[in-house]
Amino acid sequence: MKGFLDTLSPEDRAEVAAAMADVRADGLRVARHLRGEVYEVRADGPGASVRILFAEEGKKGRVLLALEGFEKKTQKTPDRLIRLAEKRLADWRSRR
Repeated sequence: MKGFLDTLSPEDRAEVAAAMADVRADGLRVARHLRGEVYEVRADGPGASVRILFAEEGKKGRVLLALEGFEKKTQKTPDRLIRLAEKRLADWRSRR
């Protein structure tokens, strides 16, 4: 995830941070449920339309675990990216 975020402009990174802060403040209702425990949040910055796939973690879901990030170019979130996010979530949980 950090590698992806490093490719974004500072303005676009700020939009991602603001979008994740909105989810943290307002709950999952401001995110889009994709499948299982994976959700998507959108951040439309001046240089890119970014999507972050994430899951809630920790006690009472207080941690938003970013699993995958990408620039959105199509209407539908690619299934391969959802599967990758699910795999990363399972890997994260197996190591805790």
